[in-house]
Amino acid sequence: MGGSIARRLIARIPVLNRIKSRLKNASIRKSGERRLKELGKRPPIRIVIGASGICDEGWIETDIEYLNLLNPKHWETYFQKDSIDAILAEHVWEHLTPEQGLAAARKCFEYLRPGGYLRVAVPDGFFPDPKYIEYVRPGGSGAGADDHKVLYDHITFSELFTKAGFRVEPLEYHDSKGVFHFVEWKTADGTIFRSKRFDDRNTDVKLGYTSVILDAYKPYANGATI
Repeated sequence: MGGSIARRLIARIPVLNRIKSRLKNASIRKSGERRLKELGKRPPIRIVIGASGICDEGWIETDIEYLNLLNPKHWETYFQKDSIDAILAEHVWEHLTPEQGLAAARKCFEYLRPGGYLRVAVPDGFFPDPKYIEYVRPGGSGAGADDHKVLYDHITFSELFTKAGFRVEPLEYHDSKGVFHFVEWKTADGTIFRSKRFDDRNTDVKLGYTSVILDAYKPYANGATI
């Protein structure tokens, strides 16, 4: 009898864990929504897309549950058009199809103020190590790679944002010959952790993991970005 009761209780544990997880996620979502509604009206407005709890001071963290790049109603809820100063998105665009990626870039362009910028990073399709490519390719062996839709290089990724109307400045990338290019960028303008400086897989003698990193600026009406 006691064993039967114990088995029934054990059988319920996964259900209880799922309920607990849903309640926790709902609480996190509501907290994030409140914070975004409050801080999203105080300049400067600098937001992190898909933050998952990682956010530098002075930035507003968001997650897909309440700020989905592809959901116009989410944007309308929190922001006025031409109002956001900066958007940071690290390893987000590879989870979108090319068509979705362009739509998301255009939505960011719509809500950034003139002179504002989008700092974005994705896995590097020109990274010279085959093990890296296997790790990050769509359906690859890395964490989250089963949801990757596209593997960009600096050329195709830049073209996407140029097509959306941005002026693009590459910060880190490998070229088609596997040569690494790096521009000293300010962490105050948005930290990319999977980068030359901040990824602990990199050493002084070898790069173990870097990303294609771009700054995409929304021009003023005269075409200038500063």
